[in-house]
Amino acid sequence: MKNSRYLTTTLPYVNADPHLGFALEIVQADCLARFYRFEGVRVFFNTGTDEHGLKIYRKALEAKQDPQEYANEFAAKFDRLKKALNLSYTNFIRTTDPDHKKSAREFWQRCLKNGDIFKAKQKIKYCVGCELEKTDSELRNGYCPYHPNKPIEILKEENYFFRFSRYQEPLLQLYQKNPEFVLPREKFQEIKKFVAGGLKDFSISRLKKKMPWGVNVPGDPEHVMYVWFDALVNYISAIGWPKDPKKFKKWWPVIQFAGKDNLRQQSAMWQAMLLSAGLPPSKQILIHGFITADGQKMSKSLGNVINPFDLVNKYGTDAVRYYLLREIPPFKDGDFSSTRFKQLYQSDLANGLGNLISRVAKLCQNSGIIFGKKETGIPDKSIKAKIKNYRPDLALEKIWKKIDLENKRINDQKPWELSGRKLKDFLLKSASEIVRIGLCLQPFLPETAEKILKQFNNRSKVKIAAPLFPRLN
Repeated sequence: MKNSRYLTTTLPYVNADPHLGFALEIVQADCLARFYRFEGVRVFFNTGTDEHGLKIYRKALEAKQDPQEYANEFAAKFDRLKKALNLSYTNFIRTTDPDHKKSAREFWQRCLKNGDIFKAKQKIKYCVGCELEKTDSELRNGYCPYHPNKPIEILKEENYFFRFSRYQEPLLQLYQKNPEFVLPREKFQEIKKFVAGGLKDFSISRLKKKMPWGVNVPGDPEHVMYVWFDALVNYISAIGWPKDPKKFKKWWPVIQFAGKDNLRQQSAMWQAMLLSAGLPPSKQILIHGFITADGQKMSKSLGNVINPFDLVNKYGTDAVRYYLLREIPPFKDGDFSSTRFKQLYQSDLANGLGNLISRVAKLCQNSGIIFGKKETGIPDKSIKAKIKNYRPDLALEKIWKKIDLENKRINDQKPWELSGRKLKDFLLKSASEIVRIGLCLQPFLPETAEKILKQFNNRSKVKIAAPLFPRLN
């Protein structure tokens, strides 16, 4: 295994508060980052905020704020997810950072030098929710399927364009050489079909007099960069490009986590831009689905999102992490149900894991048992394999089978009726299994794992602690 990994989420727009959909993406990335670290791999884990574009400009005007002040306020909210969800990211980039804007201008210059930027007049159908041009075939009853409450706008102006049409064959060759470049497979087939159908050059600037909130186009004060062109550059500016080539070479290429509405931008547009600038493509694109709320589509633009901070305040960080990693399929759409959340909390966390720890801790404390040397790492190879294959849900399923088996062993053998050597042997075996469970839980439920290992893996007497997951009323 390569001794370094670069992971990144997409950068969420700061046009609304953080929601559960982005929490899913960043918790999935965090789980993988923590796993790699336990494997002795150095990790650069990037996230941040996308702060330019028409959506944000209009939101700032609505709030009667300067766009930068508006962005500052919302960027701080996203950065607070680090504590709320116990995230281990090592870099938080903002697209309004001076170094990022310098990188975006240099990237523009390289694409321009390669002959891939030109000026032309355009008349397009535009979804401000996606910040993307839409063709008639992509619309449903004249509306964007991702933002059905936002009217399609007609834009007429002269802009700079990126020569996307030039990269059909290079992209298809990239996909052919990298059969797992996009996961899941059906999304890879979708983007290959899109590229094979022919590529259309896309606009990469906006007139500053109409939309001043963006990175200035080099050499043309009348234009600012289109938000997608600017924002995608964050993946390389975050690791020092172009001013620190040594740092860039150390970390690149990147594994990107992205939602399915980002498929085209991340796996085709961005890769073509990298090729134009003379840079290697990304390593892999991992596409997750959307989260519905009790069966209804959840979207910032629809105003029915679930606030992850509220869930954490009510149930705790690891309970939220558990639901996202266990219940939501990594590559497909999933549903958040408050009823299902409570069921899982009660059955798996409180009655399953929590009850196991409490029962064994009480028996050990009463017996005065001291355990041997501390263990480290993740001891189960099959669980490691599932994490490497981006299946945290299957890894957790296997861990909970261990928990259920140990609870069954306790119920069957009734250690509270044992004494002497038989009791000691039983508890040593139980405690050893609990330590292995705690070690396996580290990438998923880090706070819970730490509490378990502190109780059972510290070469001292086990003491009864507060319940890991108090039962719900």
